[in-house]
Amino acid sequence: MRPFDYQRPARAAEAVQAASASSMYHAGGTTVIDLMKLDVWRPDRLIDISGLSDTGYDFVQRKDGRLRIGALTRMAALADNAMIRSDYPLLSDSLWLAASPQLRNMARLGGNVLQRTRCPYYRDTSYAQCNRRDPGSGCAALDGGVTRGHAVLGTSDQCIALYQGDWAQALIALDANVELLGKDGPRAIRFADLHRLPADNPSAENNLRTGDLITAFSIPDKTWKRSKYLKIRDRESYAYALASAAVALDMDGDVVREARIGLGGVATVPWRASEAEAALKGQKLDEASALNAAQIAFARAQSTQDNAYKIKLGRETLIRALLETARMEG
Repeated sequence: MRPFDYQRPARAAEAVQAASASSMYHAGGTTVIDLMKLDVWRPDRLIDISGLSDTGYDFVQRKDGRLRIGALTRMAALADNAMIRSDYPLLSDSLWLAASPQLRNMARLGGNVLQRTRCPYYRDTSYAQCNRRDPGSGCAALDGGVTRGHAVLGTSDQCIALYQGDWAQALIALDANVELLGKDGPRAIRFADLHRLPADNPSAENNLRTGDLITAFSIPDKTWKRSKYLKIRDRESYAYALASAAVALDMDGDVVREARIGLGGVATVPWRASEAEAALKGQKLDEASALNAAQIAFARAQSTQDNAYKIKLGRETLIRALLETARMEG
């Protein structure tokens, strides 16, 4: 780990003003510290926001027609929140399935959505080729690498690294917003606009400006009791998803009034399957309509020889998630 300056401001505005293009925020530190130890991240200043006390950023509240969740809320606290478990099961499910108890008790939600890929060619600096880590150097995964765990949706000829978070799939499915405090003051953006596809510049992973601090997430306050997060992985205990689906359904009997679908383990960014949602609207939800939606969701998937299985697995995961969610009490 390289030398760095450490600051622990008491107020969010102080943290924002101290930030620069070469600094990083840190709260739980479960991603930042790892990547600093690996020499992938080399910030000259680490800004510890875990002690911010000016307004409070650890909360869960319903206010003005929206569910708001503070960015410093711990994963474990939201996962075990009684109201979330009752009214938004997919939010709780995605956190319970995301990590070990130790990590859930440390990691904060603001940092969770910004976690970086676990692509081994990104995290191991002995590989010279990584367009995310060193723009223009190439992609070791695409240049003969092992790609079993890489993405099949949202890829480019520059990068196929997977976004491996879980909670983000639930957020994007529920039309979440991200509340920010930046150098020019507060603003909000759609969660769907937070992450960037790799395209021809994989190193630009999000649309945050220098100094932007995530302060909260908000979701339209519509109860989604009939919702779940299904995660398929190599082992049951805290592995990253090979494929996952965040599904929320509003049903009239067995007919879909509204469907929300987020896909994980298969894409370079948190992935909203909007076309699949539209195909389900007004349809009886059964094996046939679920299969049709799944085929639409993966119609543009592109694979390598190693990860071609993810297309079929992703479809089957979505079908199962839709049918299991439909059987839940609304």
